[in-house]
Amino acid sequence: MKKTTAFLMAFFFLASISLSAQEEVKQKEKVKTGWSFGAIPVVAYDSDIGFKYGGLVNFYDYGDGSKYPKYDQSIYMEWSRTTKGSGINQLTYDTEKLIPGVRMLSEVSYLTEKALDFYGFNGYNAYYNSNFEDQLHADYKSRMFYRMDRSMLRLKTDFIGKLPVEHLKWFGGIEFYNNKIDTVDINNLNEGKDAADMLPSIGGGLYGDFVNWGLIAPDQADGGNTTLFKLGAIYDTRDNEPNPMKGIWTELQFLASPGFLSSDYGYTRMALTHRQYFTIVPKALNFAYRLSYQAKLTGEMPFYMLPFVFNSTPQLTRDGLGGAKTMRGILRNRVVGEDFFYGNAELRWKVLRTVVLNQNFYIALAGFADAGMVTAKYELPASNNTDANAWLAQSEDEKMHISYGAGIHFALNDNFIVTVDYGMAADKRDGDSGMYIGLNFLF
Repeated sequence: MKKTTAFLMAFFFLASISLSAQEEVKQKEKVKTGWSFGAIPVVAYDSDIGFKYGGLVNFYDYGDGSKYPKYDQSIYMEWSRTTKGSGINQLTYDTEKLIPGVRMLSEVSYLTEKALDFYGFNGYNAYYNSNFEDQLHADYKSRMFYRMDRSMLRLKTDFIGKLPVEHLKWFGGIEFYNNKIDTVDINNLNEGKDAADMLPSIGGGLYGDFVNWGLIAPDQADGGNTTLFKLGAIYDTRDNEPNPMKGIWTELQFLASPGFLSSDYGYTRMALTHRQYFTIVPKALNFAYRLSYQAKLTGEMPFYMLPFVFNSTPQLTRDGLGGAKTMRGILRNRVVGEDFFYGNAELRWKVLRTVVLNQNFYIALAGFADAGMVTAKYELPASNNTDANAWLAQSEDEKMHISYGAGIHFALNDNFIVTVDYGMAADKRDGDSGMYIGLNFLF
């Protein structure tokens, strides 16, 4: 697949800051007040999903500056499109001013993906053959073989408030999902292509096969609605939210999806996540790690709700293990099961910290390792289909999926952080490598 990705304006903006920063390195950090913002235009091209265009902007309200670098409220907006129909429409509002003593984050997102990764279930139990996507290999099927189409509406509101015990907080919230699932529209993706680059018809790819084989229940095949109620507790001693130099963040949350509000599928889950930060060199070098275990407790989950990783405010719910926000360098949604564990470790070094054009600015380098695995399988429906059983017979034993890599981070006013990470999978069954450009440190 021919693919190029660029955040052109961001590159030139950050490059100019880096060059001029050397002249201002002796200036002291400024305390920010009032409103500030950072923005990145998005420019990308993918030969299958088309030209991508759009942008994102994050506004921060620092109030009188007495809490800087902590902000009183922020507004995040992202809008992007591809010429073949994929898109991101996202708005989040994070505030501590609306309800005294309570932090609230609300999200409205509508996400359309014309080629979302689908590899099956249960990690290495799901057979993956990269040759099926390699146009030059004799076993080539299609670049879209391990893909499906998904449109998702997500509405979310979370609340965090203090408890009488120091550093201990309560957490509650509600999320609503409307997932619409389909096979990849090959005809749409082939529009305007040269004959040599046309995608072959694949009868729905692996996702279509799973539906036809009966491995995905008919009442789940097209998606459905899910409502989740969340309740939990957080213990937080971090000295800084965007990139802590010391402290811990430990959260335990329980999630309940009533069947009558969730396309007749009711279940409960739990998510336990621990993050810890260590200062090695004050204001310059720190080490951070994150461990998370998330599991189904009761009920039955529809397959389309399996690939989600839950975090409390201000982090957003993410698609499952693999990719930019969980295991960098590993294929997105490669590790999907009812219960799973994952972990990350990062060494972060602020190589430059200065003030440019009255804006606090630093550059940080990072080295990282990520890992995760399914700890309890998603039980597939029994099938008498010969092809289905032949496919499932190729499964292997699940074990830890590992990746590693490095990143660079450009931070304005400590909160607006542009990140470029490059990760590599340790096992070819998890893919090859990936580059990710976005906002914020991973955790």
